Amino acid sequence: MSLPLVPIGGPRPRRADAVRNRDHLLAVAREVLVESGPAGITMDGLAERAGLGKGTVFRAFTTRAGIFRALLEADEIAFQTEVIRGDPPLGPGTDPVQRLIAYGRARSTFLMDHRELMRSTLEPSNPVPPSGVEFSHTHIRLLLGQADLGIDDLDNLAVQLALALDGPLLLASYSPPPPGTRRVGSLEDSWQTLIERLCRPETVQTVAGSTEG
Repeated sequence: MSLPLVPIGGPRPRRADAVRNRDHLLAVAREVLVESGPAGITMDGLAERAGLGKGTVFRAFTTRAGIFRALLEADEIAFQTEVIRGDPPLGPGTDPVQRLIAYGRARSTFLMDHRELMRSTLEPSNPVPPSGVEFSHTHIRLLLGQADLGIDDLDNLAVQLALALDGPLLLASYSPPPPGTRRVGSLEDSWQTLIERLCRPETVQTVAGSTEG
């Protein structure tokens, strides 16, 4: 089964020159992001560095936060493509439980690596940007079905697991440990522990027995 890519926001048709300009602006924005972080990206600065007019930047992204939304969208689509067509265990071709573990670990890493970029997409006048949670839910539900865990209500289970990988929720609730603090585990490790315990045969039997009783 092929899962559809879930880009952030609906695609709009653009002229060829507009597409070229937007791609060039995104490439330049990534250079600035690596050099200076999100604070280094401004509408005027991006226009000057890209050799384009500020009006071109405005038409491509509308606002400064729109630049970060476009960067996040491109990375989100690349991540989803790896899940759908990449090498196992993240991609197809291995045990569904191993794919489920690999997905949660990769998704947690993706979200933590993008947390500053995600913060930069927020604007008071706009809603919190989507985080790929719909894609996570669809993918997790598929893998739970393939794993044949003996659990009847996979739909609600998939919702709960997907919410554990929801970008805005993690952004709001997770704080990395202070520098120098002894670190025990990680979000990736916690996800793996959750899935391994959920998918153990004895765990499934216990859950089934408790619901029957």
